[in-house]
Amino acid sequence: MLEKPKFIQGVFAFQGSGLTAPRPLEPATTYRVSQDKRAQLVYFRAGNSAAEMIYVVIKRDGSPMRYFPIGAKDALHIQLAVVEDLHPGTLIEAAIAAPEGVGGQALLDIGFMEF
Repeated sequence: MLEKPKFIQGVFAFQGSGLTAPRPLEPATTYRVSQDKRAQLVYFRAGNSAAEMIYVVIKRDGSPMRYFPIGAKDALHIQLAVVEDLHPGTLIEAAIAAPEGVGGQALLDIGFMEF
């Protein structure tokens, strides 16, 4: 079985509309599992330039899957190996929630392993 890494990576601007209103990032930060593969989320790294806490929500097929709070002007690294399988065709999206009016940039590096 050949494993292949996949990533959501980049620096993304955000503008908060409240902590209960996560917004998708532009350009879209999505990953779809290949139809003939399964995948696992293996790590999550992120940084926050804002002076307020934000969070990243990972959505699976439109529903929240994991929440990652990131402190003000802080960074986060979580190893997630062997948490759960993502089935063929699953759509993963990253969105950010921040307090209303808070803007900044978030660095995301989210790693997946397809097998």
